[in-house]
Amino acid sequence: MDGLSITVMIVKVLIVFAGVMIGVMAMTLAERRISAFMQDRLGPNRVGPKGILQPIADGIKFLMKEDIIPTAAVKPIYILAPAMLIIPALMTFAVIPFGQTVTLFGKQIALQVADVNIGILYIFALTSVGVYGLVLAGWSSNSKYPLLGGLRSSAQLISYELAMGLAAVSVIMMAGSLELNDIVAAQQGELFSWNICRQPLAFLIFLIAVYAETNRLPFDMTEAEQELVGGYHTEYSSMKFSMFFMAEYANMITAAALTVTLFFGGWDIPLVNEASLGFFGGILSVIAFAVKTAFFLFLFIWVRWTFPRFRYDQLMRLGWKVLLPLALLNIIITGAIMVLTA
Repeated sequence: MDGLSITVMIVKVLIVFAGVMIGVMAMTLAERRISAFMQDRLGPNRVGPKGILQPIADGIKFLMKEDIIPTAAVKPIYILAPAMLIIPALMTFAVIPFGQTVTLFGKQIALQVADVNIGILYIFALTSVGVYGLVLAGWSSNSKYPLLGGLRSSAQLISYELAMGLAAVSVIMMAGSLELNDIVAAQQGELFSWNICRQPLAFLIFLIAVYAETNRLPFDMTEAEQELVGGYHTEYSSMKFSMFFMAEYANMITAAALTVTLFFGGWDIPLVNEASLGFFGGILSVIAFAVKTAFFLFLFIWVRWTFPRFRYDQLMRLGWKVLLPLALLNIIITGAIMVLTA
């Protein structure tokens, strides 16, 4: 690997990291402003014009807060748990292609940090690692409410990972590859070639499972305030507390981007050949990807402030008795159609 390739890789890592962190800041503000609009309130409007600097003020506030560690906590694990949650959340975006390959300085540059041939498996593996952060945060706090939140999170995330993975299997079958670039390429060309048109049931299952995986309403049983005070992060304060929320929003951004990649053509614009437009086509594809991702992030917020929370038994029943059988049925139907049309 020459010096230019290393420089390009470092720049891509920095751009993706900065993009995700700016997205996290924007989401904290957007969530508060949109929820305020839905509830006929003003929302944050004091710090900066129209309250736009509120996320920076919140970050400074968390930095200035006292970092309290409970006396009975298992300190090494208590300190490590937030990092175990936020690091996988930031790493998962590395394999998602966010734009058409562009030519710069006579070199083909893929708008993707790492083009691995098992991209979906990489994402599912890292999201599974995030479960340990939640469970260990609950256990190491040595308090009953965080422990209950941690136990709930482990059961919930394992239950819905199955449905989410099986929903993605039908997309993998149609693309014939685990590589996300190949899945995007398989959706290009026609107006109705996106997987949302070819796999509507898989999309519905995947979307519901994504809400459960990111611990968002109506599936936020791990931090149900009315029952568990704050769930797994009840005993956390200062920057450790903020790291849990940063990880949640980073996971939301990755989940929205993955949904766009698998079912909405990724950076593809229907009936437009981005490659023929050169560098401008690359910029256009990045904008298209960002707009699609922003729509699903808005959907996260909309659903949170619209639907009530499920009971825990309803949550488990939906995952095991509804989504899992439907996902298996969808795989069988997809396989049968592929065999008959081969």
